[in-house]
Amino acid sequence: MGIGTGIFLFVVGAILAFAVNVSVSWINLDLVGYLLMGAGVIVFLISLVLVLRKRSTVSTTRSEVDPTGTERVTRNETKGDGYNDTI
Repeated sequence: MGIGTGIFLFVVGAILAFAVNVSVSWINLDLVGYLLMGAGVIVFLISLVLVLRKRSTVSTTRSEVDPTGTERVTRNETKGDGYNDTI
């Protein structure tokens, strides 16, 4: 489910709520339309939060300097806001 799904649900709900003038005895199409519009807004907002949240990746590189087992360890941490931290 993504941003496109939220927009699709909202559009289908708006069509059912405002454009369809069919009277069905066993279901209220206006209510279904409003429910789909609400679900579309919720899915859209959740998708935006998941896309915009900060991501963090950590990569560790190990390389041996000499045969005695001495190692040089470099750790790079990348945050979602574009800053690089080397530890």
